[in-house]
Amino acid sequence: MLSIIIPTLDAKARLPATLASLVPGVLAGLVKELIIVDGGSRDGTAEIAEAAGAHLMTAPRGRGAQLRAGGKEARGEWLLFLHADTMLEEGWEREVAAFIERSGNGQRAPAAAAFRFRLDDVGARPRLLEALVALRCLLFRLPYGDQGLLIPRTLYQEIGGYRDLALMEDVDLVRRIVRRIGRQRLVILESRAITSAERFRRSGYLFRSARNLVCLALYYLRIPPRYLAKLYG
Repeated sequence: MLSIIIPTLDAKARLPATLASLVPGVLAGLVKELIIVDGGSRDGTAEIAEAAGAHLMTAPRGRGAQLRAGGKEARGEWLLFLHADTMLEEGWEREVAAFIERSGNGQRAPAAAAFRFRLDDVGARPRLLEALVALRCLLFRLPYGDQGLLIPRTLYQEIGGYRDLALMEDVDLVRRIVRRIGRQRLVILESRAITSAERFRRSGYLFRSARNLVCLALYYLRIPPRYLAKLYG
């Protein structure tokens, strides 16, 4: 029923926790396929994927290219795209199963979904950032890739799937989803996707958040993603 696609690049440190969080979905019979698309890891990521029984494939380095390759390979009726440093909190499988069931039996029009954003850090700064992300999703229905993306394979194929972009592949896809099915059919689930805060701790919450916002603004001004990737680092 559900194919999970995870792009990886030197993800040895975080991938085991991500995969462990998916086990309840496997035990419940929800997850039928796990695809890990590696972009050239050299740290043992491939060995972890194989030990977990995942379908391991390779693609040119770049999240957009890797997600696109995984989406083409997936055979599930539903697809869940997830970052390698993001864990799903306990109970996610029940909410996802209920969402899919409602969509499948006609209770809900065709829809897609993302999880609520959470960082694995303590203090006021991560909580403030989480609140701002929640506000962004409420006002603009614009979840980022670190919130995961749950989408019917038919809809994913209709809109052309992920594009091979150097940056903003998640924003690009979400915008096409919204144009296709409307903002209200892109649902933010109650379950949380708990993402590593390492990049914020390393760069600084203020600097990293400001840089992300600048990149997003420039993207909306039609600056090509290959230039934004250089700014993003």
